[in-house]
Formats: sequence, C-alpha cells, structure tokens
Amino acid sequence: MAAAALSLTMLSGCGGGPLGVLPGGKLSGDPAAVPGNWDAAGEYGFMQLETDPSAPYSVNIAYTVIDGVVYVNAGDTETQWVKNMDSDPRVLIGLDGAIYPLRAERVTASAEIARFGKVWTSQSSFHRDPAGLDQAWVYRLVPR
Repeated sequence: MAAAALSLTMLSGCGGGPLGVLPGGKLSGDPAAVPGNWDAAGEYGFMQLETDPSAPYSVNIAYTVIDGVVYVNAGDTETQWVKNMDSDPRVLIGLDGAIYPLRAERVTASAEIARFGKVWTSQSSFHRDPAGLDQAWVYRLVPR
C-alpha cells in the first residue's frame, strides 16, 4: 500500500509531459521556430505530442517524415489524442528539448494514406499498413 502511494506521488510529481506509455499534461522545453522541412529529424523516431491547449494532454509517439513533412499515426484506434486533435487541431510537439507549435491535419486521401503506409510499414515489422484499415487516423503536422 505504501509503495503504491509512493509511486502515485512520484508520478504526480513528475509534472509536465508523458512518462513512458502513460499520458501527461503540458510539455516543457524551449520554444523553437518550426522548420520549413523536417528532414533533419530523420526518417522516423519518437517525439512527444501535446493536444488540447485548454487542458493539455500529451503522449510519447512515433513519427515518420516523408518529403520533409512529419506524420503521426493512430492506426484504426480513435485514441484520446486523436479526439483532442479533431476538436482542436493546434498541437505542440517536443523533439530534442525543443517545443514546436503545429496544426494537425487528418489525412483522408487514399493515395496519401497508401504512400504513408508504404513508408510506415518499412520502418518496423510491427507497423500495420493504414491503407488496409476500414478507418485510419493518420495526421500530417504542419505549421500553424
């Protein structure tokens, strides 16, 4: 019982962003200008994504860069962060200690989803191709 209370105290004291798979709140970091091209971030990796500016909700998430544009993917799961972005597309991403203000645009064109899916599945054998899903929540993150 004491260990559980200590764990909860430690987690609540961490403040800010997500911790592993647990969502968090407001991200912290140095505000940075949004680059015109995200190729310097690499073809893929992990970042923090903050949604819902009125009640910040953040997650650690995989990203993919295609032709200088950064994408995130929830597959066929309408997660909390997806619901938040559908309500308010303003997001922040945390990458290498910097915070970037962006806007999430849901990708609905089948050709763009197929193109993303080809790159996405080449990055890991655990990635499912969103082009084969009944519904997919794929987003491109663009300057506000």
